[in-house]
Amino acid sequence: MRMRNFSLPLVALVVGTVSGWAQSSKPVITLDEFLNTTEIRATRLAPDGSSAVIATSEPDWKAGLFREQLWIWNAASGLRSLTHSGSETEPQWSPDGKSIAFLSDRALPGEEATESGSAKDSTSRVWIISASGGEALPLYTAKLDAHSFAWSADGATIFLATTQPLNHDEQEELKAQWKDVIRYREAQRGDVLLSFGVDAALKKALATPAPNGKEKDEKLPAEAHIVAESTCAIEELAPSPDGRQIAFITGSTHHRIERPSDYEIYLVPSAGGSVRQLTRNNASESSLHWAADSRALYFSVRAAGGALEGPYRDIEGRLYRIEVNGNQVVERLGASFTGSFDSFTLTASGRLLALGQVGTEVQVYFVEGQSATPLRGVAGSYSHIEAARSGSTLLLTHSSVTEPTQAFVASDVAHLAEARAITGFNPIFHDRALPEGVPYTWKSDDGSSVEGMLIYPPGRKGEKHLRTLVLIHGGPADADGNRFGANWYDWATLAAARGWLVFRPNYRGSTGYGDSFMLGIEKHLVSVPGRDILTGVDALVRDGIADGDHLAVGGYSYGGYMTNWLITQSSRFRSAVTGAGAVEHAANWGNDDMTSDDAWYLGGRPWENAQLYTDEGALFHFDKVKTPTHLVQGNADIRVAYLEGVTMERALDSLGVPHSFLVFPGEGHGLGKNPWHGYIKVREELKWLEKYDNGKAQ
Repeated sequence: MRMRNFSLPLVALVVGTVSGWAQSSKPVITLDEFLNTTEIRATRLAPDGSSAVIATSEPDWKAGLFREQLWIWNAASGLRSLTHSGSETEPQWSPDGKSIAFLSDRALPGEEATESGSAKDSTSRVWIISASGGEALPLYTAKLDAHSFAWSADGATIFLATTQPLNHDEQEELKAQWKDVIRYREAQRGDVLLSFGVDAALKKALATPAPNGKEKDEKLPAEAHIVAESTCAIEELAPSPDGRQIAFITGSTHHRIERPSDYEIYLVPSAGGSVRQLTRNNASESSLHWAADSRALYFSVRAAGGALEGPYRDIEGRLYRIEVNGNQVVERLGASFTGSFDSFTLTASGRLLALGQVGTEVQVYFVEGQSATPLRGVAGSYSHIEAARSGSTLLLTHSSVTEPTQAFVASDVAHLAEARAITGFNPIFHDRALPEGVPYTWKSDDGSSVEGMLIYPPGRKGEKHLRTLVLIHGGPADADGNRFGANWYDWATLAAARGWLVFRPNYRGSTGYGDSFMLGIEKHLVSVPGRDILTGVDALVRDGIADGDHLAVGGYSYGGYMTNWLITQSSRFRSAVTGAGAVEHAANWGNDDMTSDDAWYLGGRPWENAQLYTDEGALFHFDKVKTPTHLVQGNADIRVAYLEGVTMERALDSLGVPHSFLVFPGEGHGLGKNPWHGYIKVREELKWLEKYDNGKAQ
C-alpha cells in the first residue's frame, strides 16, 4: 500500500476531515481494505529533533507474512523508505544523529536468504545504517540474537545483551549427551552484556562482507568485550549520559512471567565490574530514562505490572524516580493522578512528560513531584511520546475513532494541539464512510459506575433499536476508548460498517478508572466483570439504543475469557465469536506465560483456592450454554494454552451446541505469523454473526 505525506496541523486534520467522512455518499470500508493496513510499531526522534525514524508493519499477502521496515522523515524531504528487507525493528539513533541502529534477522552479505529476506537460520543481529540511506552493515556476524541494545552516550560503543553462547564443542557435547531431549528449565542460560566498538565493527564488516564461518566455533566474537553476566535475561539497557554506568532491567530466561523477582533494575560500570541491584519488589519495571546529570533513573511500572509498594497486585500504571547512589530511595511521581500512566519522556530541560489514560482518552501530562497537569492537546489517544535531547521538539502518535494513527511533530509542549502529521499511512480510510463513537455510562448491579464506548454504524449516530455486538477488550488491563483500530483483534470499525452498533465495555479490571476499579476484579476474575457487561447490555436495551432481540457477543484473549463466561450466564445472545480465551483456570495457570497475576486474580494457586478456580471457570457452568459459538486459536499459543480451545470445542460438541473451531498453525497468541490467519478469522466471524442474526440488519 502506498502512502501520502501530510503536513497539516493536527487540529485541521481532525476537524476538517470528520464531517467529510460522515457524508453518506462515501462507501463503507471492505474487509480487504480494512486489513490491508500499515501499522506504526515504533517512532524515534533524532537527538536534535530535526528528523524521525518510523518503524512499521504491513501484510505481504503474496508471501503470507508481515513486513517490518523503517521510514525516515525530515522537514526538507518528507517521509521516505529507509530499509527494504522487511524484518527491521527497534530503531535507535546514534547520539550524533548520523546513523540508526536496528534489529534484523536479514541475511548477511553473501548468505542465502529466504523469500522474506531473512537468513535461513535467522539470527536477530544489530545492524547500522546511515541516516542518509545506503546499505546497512552488521555490527557482528556471529550467531548471537540480540535481546536488547543501546548506544553509548558518545556513540563510540554499542552495548547489547545476548544469551550466554556455546562454542562448537559445547554444542556437539550437548547433542551427543541429550540428543533431541528438552531439559525444560535446566538448559536455560542467562545473558551476557557485551560492548562493541562501532568504528572497528563497521571496518570489519566492510573488509569481510561474507560471513566468517570460523566465528560459529567461537564462544564470543573476538571484538566483543564482556561487561556483565546475568542469570536472567537482560531485556532493556540504558547507558548513563556521563558514560560511566549502564542500567539494565532483567527478565526470565524462558520469557514466562512467573516471579516478579526476575524483573529488577541493576547497575554495572560501562567498562565492566561488579553488578549492583537497585530494586527489590513485586513489580515489573520498564522504560529506563537517565536524568541528565546521571544521578537518578526514571522508570515506569505499567498497568497490571504488579506493585512496587507492598505485595503483588494489579493496579494502574505508575512512574518512579530512584537515586542511583546513597540510600537508593524510590520516589513515586504524579501520585495525585488517578488514571494510568504509560510511556513517558524527559525533555532537554529535564521536564517529565507522560501519557496518561483517564476513561476513554489518553492525553499528555506534565508530571512534577506528586502533581500531573494535562497539556492542551486534541481529543483522542496519544502514544509513542519522545522529546528531543536538544531543543524543544516532540514526536508522538495520535488517533481517534475516526482518525487512523499517524506520527506527529510538535515544535514544543505549548503547541501540542498544532502538531503536524509527518505520516499519511492508510489513506483509504479518508475515502470511506466511518463510524462515530461516543462514551456510554451505566450503573452495575452493585451501584458501581461503569463506562464504555458505543461505535455507531456510519451515518447512524443516535439511532435507536440497533442490532448490537458486545465486543470485549482483552487484558483485562486495557480499555477501549477514543482511538483507532484496524486489525484482526480490533475490528469494531468493520463490524459497525456492516450495520452493527458495537458496544465496547470497560468493565472492572480495565485501566484508566483508578486503582480501586482495577482491584475490583481480584478473586472475581470473570463474575464481577461479567455482571458489569450484562448490566451495560440491559441499560442499552432499556434506553432503547440496542435491540434486545438482536444481540451478539465476542472477544479475544481476556475478551475470550469473558465471552466464554457470558454464554454460561445468559441466553440473550444470538451468537458468540470467541478466541484464545480460557474456560478453566487450573490447567491454564500451569500453561499461561503470565502466571504471576493468575494466582493473584484467583486468591492463590489452584490447590490453595480450588473452589474459586471452579466457581470462576466457565467450563463448570457449560450445562447452561445454548449460544451458537465460533472459536479461533493459534496452536502455538502459550499465553492461553491451545488446549483451552480444544476443551471448549469438546464441551460444545458434547452438548450439541452449534459451533465452529478454526485453528491457525504455528500462531501464538498474537497471530503475527501470517496475515491470512487474521483475515480468515475476521471474515468468518462476520459470517457467523450474520448467519445467526438471520441477515436482518436493523
